[in-house]
Amino acid sequence: MMVWGKSRGGEVFVTVRDQSSLLHDLDQRLKEKQGFSVATLNLDHVVKLRSDVDFRNAYQSHSHITADGNPIVWLSRLAGQKVSLVPGSELIEPLVALAAHRGAKVALFGATMEALEASASQLCAQYTDLEIALCRAPAMGFDPLGPSAADDIAAIGNSGAGLCLLALGAPKQEVFAARAQKELPEVGFVSIGAGLDFIAGSQRRAPRWMRSIAIEWIWRLVNDPRRLAARYGACLLAVPGLTFRALRLRFLRGKDRSQTS
Repeated sequence: MMVWGKSRGGEVFVTVRDQSSLLHDLDQRLKEKQGFSVATLNLDHVVKLRSDVDFRNAYQSHSHITADGNPIVWLSRLAGQKVSLVPGSELIEPLVALAAHRGAKVALFGATMEALEASASQLCAQYTDLEIALCRAPAMGFDPLGPSAADDIAAIGNSGAGLCLLALGAPKQEVFAARAQKELPEVGFVSIGAGLDFIAGSQRRAPRWMRSIAIEWIWRLVNDPRRLAARYGACLLAVPGLTFRALRLRFLRGKDRSQTS
């Protein structure tokens, strides 16, 4: 797969080709009570991976990395690797459906208690066999490597959950997932960002037509310019270098194939 976040500290790869193959593998892991951790890679993450060692180490320990963002999909394809868009927010419903089918309890961690309780109510109404074992919102200033996170991990373990959806935002959710997965090897952790807020209605996702033509980022920027303007600027500056890397990788792969044929 396409290499992202390459630095002296290591490399990060997109490891998931499409949603169908991901769900098939996670279904088997839920069935066998084998834990996992899913991160959803976007351009903002790629930028952060270059400078944040804890974030990079956490990503490298994840069992699955999806392409969450059309630029990642396009650049991967430019490099000769066919991957499909798999946003974290669009994994929530199929995953809780799998959990309900397998009898795996679900924990919701992050966001706010209001958002967690509202989304839990909506999900349980939609999937009648679903059991939400825990709704837990960490305090402001939550440190995924701090001592309070140990209490949160213990609460998730004590709940008996087989699946935990993390709505903390990057890099906290990925760092927490990497730590928690080591301590709870039978639990699956999936980073979903604002996904539960969308279900609860506390945030509005871009209309489907905007998503279909890959301009969801405009919706986000218009609705939160102060927070996102600098972030999107850094992502834009990273695109030329990433494009060059993708083209170079495509050339090297083509050269390797011609030498071995």
